[in-house]
Amino acid sequence: KKTSSGASVLLVRDLPVFERGGGARTTPLVSKAIGSSRFISDYTEFEPGARIPFHSHNCEESVVLIEGDAVMDIDGEEFRMDPLDCTYIPPNVPHRFRNLSETQRMKIRWIYADVDATRTLVDSGMTAPIIAEHQK
Repeated sequence: KKTSSGASVLLVRDLPVFERGGGARTTPLVSKAIGSSRFISDYTEFEPGARIPFHSHNCEESVVLIEGDAVMDIDGEEFRMDPLDCTYIPPNVPHRFRNLSETQRMKIRWIYADVDATRTLVDSGMTAPIIAEHQK
């Protein structure tokens, strides 16, 4: 809901959810669509055992583990994360997240430092704008 100042209150229960494949689904939060001119953020939930492929972005990214048992793979290392642990990822650095649990979901909140953020998949080299996910 937009306020008179242009601020927005986003109620997750009222927002659309987009399947990303591989057992991950994303709920768009802050984007150009609500007036952001500097960053975007979303909420992604991973099914038990799900992992997303290695990818990179054209801008800085920060990810906070909200709940679950996660590993972040980056620079040839694995980092086990607990809820509320946070990452900072520079532009163009391949990384991925994995849900280690075979029974519980994992949830992350991520922020990109550019409203025109892109995702490049390492395996295919395919690049697509993040905002396109919000328009599927």
